[in-house]
Amino acid sequence: MKGQASPSPVPAVIAVVIRDEQVLLVRRANPPDAGLWGFPGGKIDYGETVAAAAIRELREETSVEAEARDIITSLDILDRADAGCLRYHFILIAVRCLWLSGDPVAGDDAMEARWVPLAELVPERIALSADVDVIARRAQELVLGEDRSRTHTLPDGSMP
Repeated sequence: MKGQASPSPVPAVIAVVIRDEQVLLVRRANPPDAGLWGFPGGKIDYGETVAAAAIRELREETSVEAEARDIITSLDILDRADAGCLRYHFILIAVRCLWLSGDPVAGDDAMEARWVPLAELVPERIALSADVDVIARRAQELVLGEDRSRTHTLPDGSMP
């Protein structure tokens, strides 16, 4: 995610796509987080909705098509220079997206893009951006809850 020093926080999105016990991640080419694995994402353009930004960034960085579903959480990313002064302040809005089609291909500011098994999201084993493991597991819980609600039947046997 590219950025310029700004006197106010910069709103941005990250697209969280879970499919078959795997999460779609990109290895960032640019600061902040260059070289780390994280969710596809970037700045929200003026006049663009959060959902549209998540889908656009996902497509630009991975060529994957998806549908925006839920906002999972938000986080502040404060990038400081060696002297301690604040260079960037991003407010990341994590959007859970439903995979529709496509295989990940690195594009835009991503060096690599791939599906990573959720079980491998261990910060000691893979260089991750802030809270990637926590956010991916929250997204998985939402997916599982959605699946359970689809299979839940009412006492009379009908579907909700």
